[in-house]
Amino acid sequence: MTAEGFLEGRRLQMARGVLLQCIMGGYPPSRFYGSDDGDLALVADPKQIHRLPWSEQPRALAICDADELTGESSRLSTRGQLKRVVARYAALGLVPVVATELEFFVFAPNPDPTQPFQPPVGLDGRREDGHSAFSISSNNGLRPFFKEVYACMAALGLPRDTFMHEMGVSQFEINLLHGDPLLLADQTFLFKHLLKEVALKHGLSVVCMAKPLAHTPGSSMHIHQSVVELDSGRNVFSDEAGEPTAAFRHFIGGQQAGMADFTALFAPNVNSYQRLCHPFASPNNACWSHDNRSAGLRIPASSPAARRVENRLPGADANPYLAIAASLAAGLYGIENRLEPSAAIQGEFQVPDNLSLPCTLHAALERLKRSHLAKELFGTEFIEGYIASKTMELTSFFDEITPWERRVLAAQA
Repeated sequence: MTAEGFLEGRRLQMARGVLLQCIMGGYPPSRFYGSDDGDLALVADPKQIHRLPWSEQPRALAICDADELTGESSRLSTRGQLKRVVARYAALGLVPVVATELEFFVFAPNPDPTQPFQPPVGLDGRREDGHSAFSISSNNGLRPFFKEVYACMAALGLPRDTFMHEMGVSQFEINLLHGDPLLLADQTFLFKHLLKEVALKHGLSVVCMAKPLAHTPGSSMHIHQSVVELDSGRNVFSDEAGEPTAAFRHFIGGQQAGMADFTALFAPNVNSYQRLCHPFASPNNACWSHDNRSAGLRIPASSPAARRVENRLPGADANPYLAIAASLAAGLYGIENRLEPSAAIQGEFQVPDNLSLPCTLHAALERLKRSHLAKELFGTEFIEGYIASKTMELTSFFDEITPWERRVLAAQA
């Protein structure tokens, strides 16, 4: 839209079906979004209008809510789903607080998708080989790229906590500061968009797949969650003596109750399960533990005021609005229904059958299809539309034969 049209308040409309467009570009049958495929209004959030600092031509980006023409939020909008979850907390006098940790890879351009990704050539003429976890070395030659990333984050008002090299080859992580869930979802979305745009300027490729490289740790989007009282700001997970509260237990119980049903929301792509089936501290279970990275729900070491629950299941490929909404909705369900969690686990452990999670997209979609809880919390229209779109993507994947199949199976009798 032109700047003039935007400033005049001209309404921007979009077909409802676009919210269910699959990643290949197609759409599920129109019955999932209304047979007439009527319009939605895109209503810009006045707090999320940003001049894009990496663009040579003056351009701005506005994050919008997708609203029905009658004025209410569309049930197909993931941002709208998150706003409804936050409103349910507010009705109980509670405020959820979240922070996201986003991991990503920086690669050289990859014009041929049949070839593996490679790290960029460093200042020493070599490609990184994976020995740089938590390194402060700059021989990978990415300092100009990260310098512009930091400058663009500042221009967009994206505060960062820590930035580090992660365990994978040319893999990095950013921790965004904790705060309002909708704000953090917006910031996570903006940061991922910023990364890809700035990388292109520097002749690089940023990849937020869950598992872009074999034999290498995948990329997560861990979600840290706590809940405070609306009036006092007190963390309801800790009592006056600094001990865990019933609300803390019930929140964990709710997370456990929803984790298997919501796996397809946290791990939305075929590739997501490559990360989960080769854990590397990416656990595919609903166990909980104090400071154990093998558990899907980890309680980081912290002061009582900062007591929180870390959901380690979502990958970097997850929709931040939907992943945060699903995690918080499960926790609130536990608080409302006083659900008790399993016993905490420590050290090496065997995952009980009732706390294991789907390990393929097909299994996760089948679990979501049977979930009464998902339809109760997010509505039948959204869940059925989401499943329809993801089923198209899964079918498209099965329409291709992989190099592994040709290499290993072709010679079999």
